[in-house]
Amino acid sequence: MSGSKKKLFSMDIEGMTCTSCEHHVQDALQSVGATDVHADYKKGLATFIAPLDFPVDKAQEAVAQAGYQPKDVKIQDPNDSSEMVPYHMDIQGMTCTDCEVHITKALTKAGASDVSANFRRGEATFWAPETLSLDTLRQAVSEAGYKPKEVRPLSRTVNAEVTDIKHKTRGDQDYDLIVIGSGSAAFGAAIEARGAGFSVAMIERGTLGGTCVNIGCVPSKTLLRASDLHHWAQQNPFQGLHTTANPADLKTLVEQKDELVQELRQKKYADLLPEYEIDLIEGEATFLDEHRLAVGDRVLTAGRYIIATGARPRIPDIAGLDSVPYLTSTSALNLTTRPKHLLVIGSGYIALELGELFRHFGSEVTLMQRSPALMPAYDAEVRDIIQDVMVSEGITVLTGVQYDHVEKQGESIAVHLHVNGKAHTVIGDALLVAAGRVPNTEALNLPAAGVEQGAHGEPKTDETLRTTNPAIFAAGDVTMGPQFVYVAAYEGKIAAQNALGLKPAVQTLKLDAVPAVTFTQPSIASVGMTEDQAKKKGIAVKSAVLPLEAVTRALANRDTRGVFKLVAEEASGRIVGAQVVSENAGDVIYAATLAVKFGLTIDDLTDSLAPYLTMAEGLKLTALTFDKDVSKLSCCAG
Repeated sequence: MSGSKKKLFSMDIEGMTCTSCEHHVQDALQSVGATDVHADYKKGLATFIAPLDFPVDKAQEAVAQAGYQPKDVKIQDPNDSSEMVPYHMDIQGMTCTDCEVHITKALTKAGASDVSANFRRGEATFWAPETLSLDTLRQAVSEAGYKPKEVRPLSRTVNAEVTDIKHKTRGDQDYDLIVIGSGSAAFGAAIEARGAGFSVAMIERGTLGGTCVNIGCVPSKTLLRASDLHHWAQQNPFQGLHTTANPADLKTLVEQKDELVQELRQKKYADLLPEYEIDLIEGEATFLDEHRLAVGDRVLTAGRYIIATGARPRIPDIAGLDSVPYLTSTSALNLTTRPKHLLVIGSGYIALELGELFRHFGSEVTLMQRSPALMPAYDAEVRDIIQDVMVSEGITVLTGVQYDHVEKQGESIAVHLHVNGKAHTVIGDALLVAAGRVPNTEALNLPAAGVEQGAHGEPKTDETLRTTNPAIFAAGDVTMGPQFVYVAAYEGKIAAQNALGLKPAVQTLKLDAVPAVTFTQPSIASVGMTEDQAKKKGIAVKSAVLPLEAVTRALANRDTRGVFKLVAEEASGRIVGAQVVSENAGDVIYAATLAVKFGLTIDDLTDSLAPYLTMAEGLKLTALTFDKDVSKLSCCAG
C-alpha cells in the first residue's frame, strides 16, 4: 500500500453532532493509516489523504466502532495519474483570522484541498494535485489581496505515523527524551514522559520556568491587581465610601512581585525536577545534525527531542526605533518609577493590560496601532465597549496608524506617524513596544537538524506537533500557535505522548475551545468563534447580546461597563462562541468553554441553574435573550 500514489478521499458519515464527534472520527481514520483528516459534522463529511489502494472497508469499520454510520466513500479520479502533494506557501500581508479565511477560500477555489492558513506564521499549508500549476495557486493568493512567496513541497514524514518506542531503555542514547526549554510546555512534556518511565533531560539557557512565571502571567497580574486597587481607591463608585490613594510605591511593589515570582518558580518548577527525577542541563542547545545536539562542549543524544523554547517580544521594523530606549513587556514590569506619559506601540492584550496598569498608577497613556480598532478579532459590540472603557479612563487611542519614524528629543521620545492620512507627532517620556512575539529558535541551528522553519523562524509542525524531522517535536509559544500558558502545557503533553508512543493512537491538537482573557478592568474574555468568523466560514449563526446593566451582580457592584455575547448555530442552537466584558470575565468564560467544547445548546444553558448575584449568571441571561426580553423577567425567572 505504501507504494501507491496519494489521493484525496471523502467519506459521508451520519451521526456526528458536534466538534467532539469530529475529533472521534479523525482519531478513528488516523488509526487505520489516513492522514490530514478533516471531519465536518455540519456537512456529515470527512476528507483525508491516503494511498490509492487504501483499505476503505477498514476505514468504515473504524468509524463504525467509534459510534458513527459511515456511508459512501469517494476518491479523487482514480484514473487521474497525478498524486496529491502536500505544499507550504509563505504569504505576506495576513494580519488576522479573517485573512486566514480569505486565503483558505482562494486556494480551495484554485484546486487545493485541506488548506490551513496561519496569519501569525505568515503561511498556508495544503494538498494539491502534482499536475496543478503552482503559478495558479500563487495567482489565486495575489487576487485575494496578499503576497505569495516561496511554495515548496512538504516532507512526507510530517504526516507519517508516529513510531512507538517499545522499550524504555536508553540503549546507545544519553536520554529517551531531551526537552529544550523549561517553561510550561517543557514541564508538561517532561512530566508526561517521566510518568511513563522514560528518562528525561531538560536544557535551559536562562532562568528556569519560562515566560509565564518569570516575566509574563504571574508578575503582570500581581501588578495589575495592585494598580486596580489604586484606581478604585481614587474612584470607587459608592457615594458613602470616601477613599483616597497616595502615589504608588512602585519600587516596593516590584520587590513584592519579585518575591512572588521567586516563590512560584521554586514551588512549581525547581522543586519538581528532583520530584520527577528530571535532569536539568544549563546552557545553550544547538543541533549538530539530525540526531545530536551540543550544550557547550557536551554532545548529547536522545531517542526523541521536544523544542519548547518559547517566544520573545517582536520588535517591529519602524525607522529610528533601534536608536531610542524602549520598553518591552519584560522591562516594563521592572520599572520602579512611573512614566509621566507612556507611549504604546500595539494594542493587543499586552498593550491594553500594561497601558491600563500605568494609567491606573497615574501615567498619561497613548495607545497606537495599525488596525482600525482595538482588539480587532472581537465582534463590534465588544470592540466598542473596550474602546469606550479605555477612553473613559483617560487613555488616548489612535487606530489606523502608519508609523513614519521614532526619534529622541532631549529627554523625550517622539513617534511620528500618520492617522487617516494626517501627520501626527506623539511625544512621551517612555515607549512600550507590544507588537506581538517571535519564536526563540535563533541558536538552535534547526536546518542542521532537518527541521523546516516558518516565516518567523518557528519550527514547522503538523497537527501531532511533529516537525519535519520525525524524531523532533515542538510545543508551546515557539510554534506560534495560541500564546497561552495553558495551551503550552497541553501541547507539551501531546508532544510527549506522540514522540514516545504513549497512546494507542496518535494524538492530534484540539484547539476549537481555547479561552482567551485580557486582564483589564473590566476584563475581556472569549472562546470559540465570533459571529464574524462563523459567518465568514459559511456557518449560519444567530447571536444574542446582553448589556452588563442587565446582570444584577454588575448593578450591585455599581459598575455596568461591559457586555455578554453568545453565538449559536441557527438550526441546532449549538453554542459556537462567547465573548464577555465584565468583572472577572476570565472566571465566567470557563462555563462557556465547556459549552463550546461539548456542543451544548442554547436550551442547555437556559435549562441550567445559574447562581444568583454572580457574573456567571450573565451567560444564562444571554441565552434567554435569544427568545425573551430579560428586562421583563423577575430575578432568576426564565
